[in-house]
Amino acid sequence: MMANLDGLIIDLRDNGGGSPETVALLASYVLDERTRLNDNYYRIDDLTEQNWSTTFVAGKPFGQQKPLYILTSKRTFSAAEDFSYAMKNLKRATIVGETTGGGAHPGRVVRLDAHFGAFVPTGRSISPITHTNWEGVGVAPDVAAAAKDALRVAQTALLNDLLKTASSEQQTQRLKQRLDAIGKES
Repeated sequence: MMANLDGLIIDLRDNGGGSPETVALLASYVLDERTRLNDNYYRIDDLTEQNWSTTFVAGKPFGQQKPLYILTSKRTFSAAEDFSYAMKNLKRATIVGETTGGGAHPGRVVRLDAHFGAFVPTGRSISPITHTNWEGVGVAPDVAAAAKDALRVAQTALLNDLLKTASSEQQTQRLKQRLDAIGKES
């Protein structure tokens, strides 16, 4: 279904994370080639694992040539930030919204006693592009907007992108109508 879209907006504003495997799977649908997304260094084992997108996906991919926007907020965290950071640094997506929460270090909860635990980082993410990560600083958006306004801002930008490549007068009119409707909604 995604392959037939002209553009895509992925909403990660309330996504608190997931796994590196899910990041790689999602990235595989929006990239055309196998691409190194990030590395995870684990200090206990002194081991670095590379995370890559794949060349195979179930169904037809969305691909790399069409516009992609990612919505973020201060609640976007961990693996959702990983995906946002990779897509931003690969110049694959435009990030719209707020700076994310800043959780780039994998770890685990260690029990301190029967009632208390502490999250202890066991490693760190490392971008092959920036050689750093978003720990403590978050992923800054390309287009800053309050979380509640991010969808409207991204829709407007996407529709304007699509207007530039509209292939018919009918398509141009539909895009302009939608832009007008978004303007009236705000």
